[in-house]
Amino acid sequence: MQTIIAFVVVFGTLVFFHELGHFLFAKRTGIMVREFAIGFGPKLIGITKGETLYTIRLLPLGGYVRMAGEDFDTFELQPGHRIGLILDRDGKAKRIVLNQNDRTPDMLYLEVEKADLEKDLYIEGYDEEEQKVRYAVSRQAVIAEKGQEMLIAPHDRQFESKPLGARALTIFAGPLFNFILAFFIFTLLGLLQGIPTNEALIKDVTDNGPAITAGIEPGDIIESVDGKKVDTWNAFAAIIQDRPGEKLEIGVDRNGEHLKFPVTADSVDVEGQKIGQIGVLHEPVYEKNPLKAVVYGGEQTWFWFKRIFELVGMLVTGKFSIDALSGPVGIYQATGQVAQYGVFNLMNWAAVLSINLGIMNLLPLPALDGGRLLFFGFEALRGKPIDKQKEGMVHLVGIMLLMLLMIVVTWNDIQRFFF
Repeated sequence: MQTIIAFVVVFGTLVFFHELGHFLFAKRTGIMVREFAIGFGPKLIGITKGETLYTIRLLPLGGYVRMAGEDFDTFELQPGHRIGLILDRDGKAKRIVLNQNDRTPDMLYLEVEKADLEKDLYIEGYDEEEQKVRYAVSRQAVIAEKGQEMLIAPHDRQFESKPLGARALTIFAGPLFNFILAFFIFTLLGLLQGIPTNEALIKDVTDNGPAITAGIEPGDIIESVDGKKVDTWNAFAAIIQDRPGEKLEIGVDRNGEHLKFPVTADSVDVEGQKIGQIGVLHEPVYEKNPLKAVVYGGEQTWFWFKRIFELVGMLVTGKFSIDALSGPVGIYQATGQVAQYGVFNLMNWAAVLSINLGIMNLLPLPALDGGRLLFFGFEALRGKPIDKQKEGMVHLVGIMLLMLLMIVVTWNDIQRFFF
């Protein structure tokens, strides 16, 4: 139960902030947001406020912000369509009823000859007495059919009507908010837990490990690796992990005396990836300072951004095996393990995951935010948008490939944890 709660809270928070970025920038730009959803699949909870439906859906694997004008959002009244209209005080159509069974005393009926529900906002046709009539349509008009209602979306409220820069910022805002969330969590950790000291202090060494064999002792402070200055434990650990099986020269400060030791890092398999270890343990000392907590939040966000970006680069170049990737099952398992070590460790894990989510979404792949930004780049170069049908086909293929990748990494997770 603890694992389930931890996973729902962590993953739900990351998805919420990601979609909140899209949502706030869309609203700021004047785009109509039809739905703000956490999860996919069947709707569990839905609340309508203003022009937006807020939902929680069954599958907690992501979320979305559905904006007016995207995909198949727009609606057209075809000639010959028989509809009912309810007018407002100004004589404009405020309700367009498609189901003829929904009759009310104040409803007008007509057969549509032509209509424009986006730019000119009018409906023209023939009433019950075969007289040709024309009605202006309110910008807040509702289309109703069989108990379902949808606001019309005037062209200037649609995503595609906005300038290129506004559209790009709306899409980029999702990953941006993941980075902001990570900064906020790291800063909060600095305020609540304190800021770990910058000294790469060795608390203990493991028996028969490379470090103790080379002569490194508890209390030593790491100063350098292969002549490169090291200021923090995280930086030191990252260097060691990236060089499994390699011989390193580690410089330490031992009570004011500067010593150097040749150490060959062990190569250890962790979830299909080879990482280096030398058998040293670290226990940081924490300092509480509000101003330093903000600086710490920025430093940690930048450190993990660079670290994850490097790992993505290794994946692209083939230095990092796809077998080492984790999907929802792997994240679920890891979250449960981290949660056992306390709320501070869980917060740190959530911040790292948030950065990872932001970076992965910025990859220039179809169906991801990065893929859409790539198309915006093409639009800027060409001076006109890519054909929507062609772009839609590319994104559809991208979604299929991402689903295939998800199946592969999920199967890897199942084999790793259950067999």
